[in-house]
Amino acid sequence: MTDLENRLERFETLTAECELIAKLATDNTRREFYLKLSDQYRQLAVDMRQAIAARAAA
Repeated sequence: MTDLENRLERFETLTAECELIAKLATDNTRREFYLKLSDQYRQLAVDMRQAIAARAAA
């Protein structure tokens, strides 16, 4: 597994963890924070997939 694939896996894991924390949060502020954080990690995972595809195409 390459470094980029390791990072992709980590971002996907962090996304899932943040979504779980948001789901379990009883405080609206905390829930919104973790939902936004999960969105940011999801976008990083998308960017990482694009980088992996670009590297594979080169």
